Amino acid sequence: MSVVGDGTERGDAGVDEPGWEVDPDDEPGAAVVAAVGRQIKAWREAAGMRAAEFGTAMGYSEDLIYKVEGGRRIPRPEFMDGADGVLGAAGKLAAMKADIAEVRYPKKIRELAKMEAAAVELSAYGSHNIHGLLQTEEYARALFGMRRPAYSQDEVERLVAARVARQSIFSRSPAPELSFVQEEVTLRRHLGGRMVWRRQLERLLEVSELRHVEIQVMLTSRDEHAGMGGEMQVLKFKDGSAVGRSEGDFGSRPVSDPKYLRIIELRCGIIRAQALNPRESRAFIEQVLGET
Repeated sequence: MSVVGDGTERGDAGVDEPGWEVDPDDEPGAAVVAAVGRQIKAWREAAGMRAAEFGTAMGYSEDLIYKVEGGRRIPRPEFMDGADGVLGAAGKLAAMKADIAEVRYPKKIRELAKMEAAAVELSAYGSHNIHGLLQTEEYARALFGMRRPAYSQDEVERLVAARVARQSIFSRSPAPELSFVQEEVTLRRHLGGRMVWRRQLERLLEVSELRHVEIQVMLTSRDEHAGMGGEMQVLKFKDGSAVGRSEGDFGSRPVSDPKYLRIIELRCGIIRAQALNPRESRAFIEQVLGET
């Protein structure tokens, strides 16, 4: 048994369950995780349980218990449910899952997810890979796994979970209007292997059947292309405001200035006109899938 900096004991033999580490640069998120950890510790001590006993009852290592209570590990929903039952919290700890859900993903992704959740219209052009909202879990995992310098497995799983969670945009009511243009090469690149690739093409066909979604393909053979500068996206909101981003332009940062938005919207509009229409695009995706 060892003693950590805050004076609590930690088991040396325990093995952590895979989980998500707290980003020290995400101050708001770290504060929430720390507050939840203190509540778990308070309930454990009130129940008269040592960390090792609590860990055994929960099926987790003692080391993980100390990390969660110390605000160094983000507890997953099943952990909060289990802790609530073991400690007799009568729903008080389980209710904190909503707080954890707000900060369980990286700060940049949380900000993007909030904008997507509020958007009434989204237009996007993807040139290197399938747009994140269209990706299958397996495709996203393969994509993050290819990153160099490499992400840790913990980081990969956290990013994949965040990407999948954002896809709730497809089931929102009222539904936003979603328009995607994908380069042909993104449909032909076997990222993750043949089976992952096939499932990704099938996912595109599934999503294209939704009435509020349009997917178009920009053929490699096109001799006119307004998107040679790279990926871009525009999000429009109910109050008439909008946010756009264009790779390589405006510092590649989100912009809301009307004069910059006009440029991005112009390019998106021309790209849609140059690409195959939605019906032709669906037939093209089916053709590529059939070639596998």
